[in-house]
Amino acid sequence: MFNQSFGGSIIGQNTTTTNTSNPMKDFEVTQPPDDSISSLAFSPSTLQQNFLIAGSWDNSVRCWEIEQTGKSVPKSMQSGTAPVLDVCWIDDGSKVFIASCDKTVKVWDLASNQTMQVAQHDAPIKTCHWVKAPNYTCLMTGSWDKTLKFWDTRTPTPIMNIALPERCYCADVDYPMAVVGTANRHLIIYQLEGKPSEYKRVDSPLKYQHRCLAIFKDKKKAPTGYALGSVEGRVAIQYVSPTNPKDNFTFKCHRSNGTPNGYQDIYAVNDIAFHPIHGTLVTVGSDGTFSYWDKDARTKLKSSEGAMQQPIVRCAFNHNGQIFAYAVSYDWSRGHEFHNPSFKSQIFLRPCYEELKPRGAQ
Repeated sequence: MFNQSFGGSIIGQNTTTTNTSNPMKDFEVTQPPDDSISSLAFSPSTLQQNFLIAGSWDNSVRCWEIEQTGKSVPKSMQSGTAPVLDVCWIDDGSKVFIASCDKTVKVWDLASNQTMQVAQHDAPIKTCHWVKAPNYTCLMTGSWDKTLKFWDTRTPTPIMNIALPERCYCADVDYPMAVVGTANRHLIIYQLEGKPSEYKRVDSPLKYQHRCLAIFKDKKKAPTGYALGSVEGRVAIQYVSPTNPKDNFTFKCHRSNGTPNGYQDIYAVNDIAFHPIHGTLVTVGSDGTFSYWDKDARTKLKSSEGAMQQPIVRCAFNHNGQIFAYAVSYDWSRGHEFHNPSFKSQIFLRPCYEELKPRGAQ
């Protein structure tokens, strides 16, 4: 198992950075991007090794192999002409899709190290997700041009083009379900069986702009709902078809404890990820912290000890839930005047399997 060597006596011995930039003493990924990190994704279970990819505003996508010891080995890099907004893997782990501000998605063949355009929009593409259904496979792309498109990557025209009520801000796919969040707090749920079609349209239960969402599964491993994070330090747990309206709830996170005169600093929830085995979740925020949560017990499992020098912008679990990766970089939430060029982007890895066990689990 990965974390037998990735944790244990080794953890805490990474001394590549000072405690202020690595308060959890986690493993630091070598040769990170030169600008803010937009996306993180681990390789699928079809590959024996663990590979991590990261997209960045420096126009690049980087790939590392993550070894059993926690060491990260840079494997390859692709540079484009515009900032990268999202990345995702194909299900067999042979290729990576790269969504960019240049209004295209390119596929990166890792074996040949070649890229080829496979999708096009009229504005920057914010999200890309690979859909693997029993009777088809396709790429789903969401753009600021207010459309959702589905692509057979062998042909230049989309197999389906769906109008969105607003610009696409966030999305997630877990067959047979897709959820898309747009500007003006719209949420659209799609069913992907047979062919993609709209299932339900709802307004966000959160008052402010949502920034991230992640689908969760029930005990039978069927996608059943989603968690939604907003700029107002709040997360909503939403079931698509709740058996009881009280199943849906919201909770506060990524906020300061408050001052004696009642003021509280509130930070954006930048990303959410569900543990692939335990079903618990992590949130990361502009306050430079991460927290583990058990949504069923409605309780916090753990918070990071101390805050990073910069926001945590993205996070991901590897396929068997042994490794938690989180990216640290400026998210521009406080404007250019708070950007400190001496603070570089960083990616950290930490063993997480035990820490994310649900409350009361053995």
